[in-house]
Amino acid sequence: MSRQCHHRRALVLVILAIVVLGASLVAGLANAWAEETASPAASPEGGKVVYRVGWTDEPDSLNPFIGYTAEAFEIWYLTYDALIGYDPATLAPMKGEDTNGLATDWTVSKDELVWTFTLREDAMWNDGERVTAEDVAFTYNYIIDGNLENWTAYTNLIDEVKVIDDYTVEFTCSKPKPDMIRHYVPIVPEHIWSKISYEDAAKGFQNKPPIVGSGPFNCVEWKKNSHVKMVANPDWRGPAPKIDEIYFMYFTNADTMIQDLKSGVIDGAAGLVANQMAQLEGEPGIKAEAIVADGFNELGFNCYDSDDSKGHPALRDWKFRQALNWAVDLQKGVDLVWLGYTTPGTTIIPPNYYKDPDWHWEPPEDVKYTYDPEMAKEKLDEAGYPDSDGDGWREYKGKPIELSLIARSESAQSQQYAKLFAGWFKDVGIKITIEVMDEGALMDRQYNYDGDVFAPDYDMFLWGWYLDYDPGSMLGYFTKEQIENWSDCNWWDPEYERLYKQQGEELDPYKRKPIIDRMQQILYEQSPYIVTDYGPDFEAWNTDKWEGYIHIPEPKGNVLLPPFGNGCGYANFLSIGPKTGEVAGEGGAVQWVVIVVVIVAAIIVVWLILRSRRPKAMEE
Repeated sequence: MSRQCHHRRALVLVILAIVVLGASLVAGLANAWAEETASPAASPEGGKVVYRVGWTDEPDSLNPFIGYTAEAFEIWYLTYDALIGYDPATLAPMKGEDTNGLATDWTVSKDELVWTFTLREDAMWNDGERVTAEDVAFTYNYIIDGNLENWTAYTNLIDEVKVIDDYTVEFTCSKPKPDMIRHYVPIVPEHIWSKISYEDAAKGFQNKPPIVGSGPFNCVEWKKNSHVKMVANPDWRGPAPKIDEIYFMYFTNADTMIQDLKSGVIDGAAGLVANQMAQLEGEPGIKAEAIVADGFNELGFNCYDSDDSKGHPALRDWKFRQALNWAVDLQKGVDLVWLGYTTPGTTIIPPNYYKDPDWHWEPPEDVKYTYDPEMAKEKLDEAGYPDSDGDGWREYKGKPIELSLIARSESAQSQQYAKLFAGWFKDVGIKITIEVMDEGALMDRQYNYDGDVFAPDYDMFLWGWYLDYDPGSMLGYFTKEQIENWSDCNWWDPEYERLYKQQGEELDPYKRKPIIDRMQQILYEQSPYIVTDYGPDFEAWNTDKWEGYIHIPEPKGNVLLPPFGNGCGYANFLSIGPKTGEVAGEGGAVQWVVIVVVIVAAIIVVWLILRSRRPKAMEE
């Protein structure tokens, strides 16, 4: 072997070594890039899959017997099982082992008074105790015996709940109960809550994390004005979540939340306002939707008919409240506040939400309120609220009527509406003072007491409601027994009261519907609320890094924050997971393309070197 041949072989070996090293380096860089881009959900803490949701409000309490915000309900959905499970796509009650509720089957007696539920045997509390019929019976009896008002609208007509055996529970009702399988009540562990008095459950007990629950996620941390942390429950009976941890992040500023969504600090955002939808339009890797919410927004009046009320006495007169309907331009409100994303409201049951039947009653054109300030003035004159001195302000017992209107600091929409209402009412001679306060302060005013005497301390407020699976609970908030409880307007009517009891005993939905229609008509005429709109929920989420998003219900229900009463609120976080294949596969493809290019280039270089040296070698 010549020196030249030896040199060529050495050169080839060196070049091959360089190729291998280069390929290794390229592969390493490509892998690092792929890992970085394909798994943004991975937390630096142990490689956990973490999903972060931004919201502009937070739970008022994690105690399910006193909390009321949609955010609190979301935590309960994830933490506690319910008796009945519902199909997330349709909200239809589910039976069988695949149900997401505790009951796999149920029957009702011929007289429709006794309901018997068979429970699944594989449900566990996250402290290792088994979920049994004792827990179900305890929860319902705890509500009934303790008169825990958060859920009394659902336990109405239930006289007794008793345990038949470990996995069978029996409900006895005083009358047929049409919503027996159409309500959400979180089932709590008897071995925890039996140690808590009714008084503490109704007022003081905060249910601080870590919380003992049986749902797919455990609530382990709540830092007020910061976040709620949920971790996947390894002992949950259902399919394992694709997310290890959920952080619900609290934002005081929705614009900041939007920027954090764009930059990837958070993965989803709920509680957006209409003008932010345009900001997200066309944003790569983000989808924003106007969700068709199962609820409504309203201007509420203090109708409490008592001298103990601190509200203006004129508001107790339904003719005064009715007259104000003609003063408001609801279409303008929708156009300005919601940028046309929704429609003006009429009654408290939204159209097209319930199916078979649709429980919504739409006022006929001849009785429907329209924007007509002159009609409002005429009706106010007829009701006895004149502008007797011609100064532009209407009087009650000789004094100008001045009303306070409370808007919520958490809601930009409510503050926008407040300014509109102030202008509309001014145009017909009613002075308005706007107050802005947080929801807790508003609640304190709505449920104010002077000592032991109920004395609601407000005139008007702007808020909204989400509805349950059955319209009966929403209708029930306007009954006499709900004053000092769920009623925020303190209105009731004898005919309405009678009809409410009647519809609550009618199991045939098509016989029940005309009763509910008449109830809505009474509410519309007497106007304890002016329903402003059926405003959507605005949500946005990352689609570049995450997949598996679902609407609850389909096709346009909530994705990130299912509203009040929607017991399927956990289902979305079972389906969401890191996006697989696309980004990671793309990274792998790039990696191998680069490697192949390097190797081919190196081979060409070797071949050229060898070829250039061949003549000299042959001469030797």
